Amino acid sequence: MSETWWRGAAIYQVYLRSFADGNGDGIGDLAGLRARLPYLSDLGVDAIWLNPWYPSPMADGGYDVADYRNIEPLFGTLAEAEAFISEAHAAGIKTIIDVVPNHGSDQQEWFVQAVAAGPGSPERERFWFADGRGDQPPNDWMSIFGGPAWTRVPDGQWYLHLFAPEQPDFNWSNPDVAEEFHDVLRFWFDRGVDGIRIDSAAVLIKDFTSVVESYTDHDGVHDIYRGWRRVADEYENRMLVGEVWLPDQERFALYLRPDELHTAFNFDFLSCPWEPMALRKSIDTTLATHLPVNAPATWVLSNHDVTRPVTKYGRPDTSFDHADRKHGMPSDPVLGVRRARAAALLAMALPGSMYIYQGEELGLPEVEDIPGELRQDPIWTRSGHTDPGRDGCRVPLPWSGTEAPFGYSTGTPWLPMPADWDTLTAESQSTDPGSMLTLYRTALHIRRTEGGDGTLRWLDTPEGILAFTRDSGLICVVNLTSAPVPLPPHTGVMLTSGPLDGDLLPSDTTAWLRTS
Repeated sequence: MSETWWRGAAIYQVYLRSFADGNGDGIGDLAGLRARLPYLSDLGVDAIWLNPWYPSPMADGGYDVADYRNIEPLFGTLAEAEAFISEAHAAGIKTIIDVVPNHGSDQQEWFVQAVAAGPGSPERERFWFADGRGDQPPNDWMSIFGGPAWTRVPDGQWYLHLFAPEQPDFNWSNPDVAEEFHDVLRFWFDRGVDGIRIDSAAVLIKDFTSVVESYTDHDGVHDIYRGWRRVADEYENRMLVGEVWLPDQERFALYLRPDELHTAFNFDFLSCPWEPMALRKSIDTTLATHLPVNAPATWVLSNHDVTRPVTKYGRPDTSFDHADRKHGMPSDPVLGVRRARAAALLAMALPGSMYIYQGEELGLPEVEDIPGELRQDPIWTRSGHTDPGRDGCRVPLPWSGTEAPFGYSTGTPWLPMPADWDTLTAESQSTDPGSMLTLYRTALHIRRTEGGDGTLRWLDTPEGILAFTRDSGLICVVNLTSAPVPLPPHTGVMLTSGPLDGDLLPSDTTAWLRTS
């Protein structure tokens, strides 16, 4: 793979806790992942991105990191992680790991020391400790997870946490913090990790002079990532990808300048409704944003924080917004699957890299009926049980068999699995030519030679039709109207998301065509 392998890679996101359980305790682990590497190799992915695998009290699914240089015992050992990286490389698959720089765990050594050291101590300067306003916190900032963004410690001071109270924010104006994370990057690069996914990348710098929450996208964050880039450049073929949620595409592009991040997630496309004009605008804006900084675009349909595509696309409102996750909105499963298949081929045909969240290739729906007492997302508790949170897209994967837990574990899964997932197992889909898994597998293998990095050229089409050609000559055409339409001129059909109607492309269907 080239020295800029990430520019066109197909990257598979593993939510380790829910992928595959190797020891029967109901929680996915490295043993389970290593056993399933042949599945991922056969699927045709170029890299695996793992959500945090570090020791953690799991107040937020591992995003409350207690030790950045080790592995959570529930998942395995550091030796197993190193073995996985090596085995993945042997299979031609790169490894990307999650690093969480905005906050750690309240059980991390630094924070324990800071609470013990008291006000004014050097240990507290690594976090945001402040005196309150009498019995009130230092300001009225609210946590992204709901409730106040400040928690009081026994000596009376308060500390900032943009997320859960168990996730104290680091003070990035303190040089200790930058030095620590540079060392963490080197620790994992030395062990063969190929890339770093940066969690909540835009919120590291805080402005406390503002009366409202002011922590997103301050200019100072760019110096942080210039430092990270210098570390990455000490190694060969390493990449940095940022989780950057920003509505302003010009501000977004600043993170992708040649001395900062190599790439960042394209949440505009993920959030886009299944509408032709909206999709065309999102694609055009994305490509126009990335071109001046020579960064590759990324295309994402789902991840561990958002509603699964087959549920989202079956709803009357097909957009996504964290502020309104549309829990309980009716969803047509047949329509949702049809559109999700079409969206997958659209995304895989676009120039750049493609991220696939585990279970997306199986067409898993959002699980919306998890009993309240079994939910584990802190959003559920922090919202006073009004927002079900993100557990619905984190339910373990069904691998085989006809009854839960479908080969995922020999024990009880950490989240319950729907009883009717027997038709969605990897085993049942692997030999079905019409399955979602077969579609993804076929598309990913074609994409290696026909898609990936490069450019596109739009074709003239009637209203409601999106069509473009890639450098290889592949034509991608998507019918977003309510009626079948003629295919553009072509010499052959490579792949379609659903059956053609003679020479017509049905509604909510995508075709990949050959022109030579």
